[in-house]
Amino acid sequence: MKISLICVGKLKEKYLSMGIDEYKKRLKRYCTLDIIELPDESIPDNAGFAIVEAIKKKEGDRILKTLKSDSYCIALVIKGNMLSSEEMAQQFEKIFISGKSHITLIIGGSLGLSDDVLSRADYQLSFSKMTFPHQLMRLILLEQIYRTYRIMNNEPYHK
Repeated sequence: MKISLICVGKLKEKYLSMGIDEYKKRLKRYCTLDIIELPDESIPDNAGFAIVEAIKKKEGDRILKTLKSDSYCIALVIKGNMLSSEEMAQQFEKIFISGKSHITLIIGGSLGLSDDVLSRADYQLSFSKMTFPHQLMRLILLEQIYRTYRIMNNEPYHK
């Protein structure tokens, strides 16, 4: 099974990199993990709607070029479906049982994801109604993927 994370923006904080490296190491026994970092666009101060949409489109085009056509695509969005850890494990199992062996999860830039990316997504997932920094979300997502595999394999995990 292959898991890809497409992330807009660079990881800058050392403590987050250390946490991500830990989960990458833990996940090696369950899946092949690929983290793809795409550049984000600079946002001018007081950017209007048209500029914001143009930036989202540019970042979205980069995402879509990177996304494999045979991958099940999960977009992380605030207005997506909220799942418990157990429900996320069930969702992954359904995806794998349906014959898909590759899941790609997308974390957009600070402005969110373009409509084109949302249209391509097979599923929209939300971790909370709150907004998290995109760098921190990467670590939270990897922890939940690790927890998902622990649940799917009937292994103990912290509740």
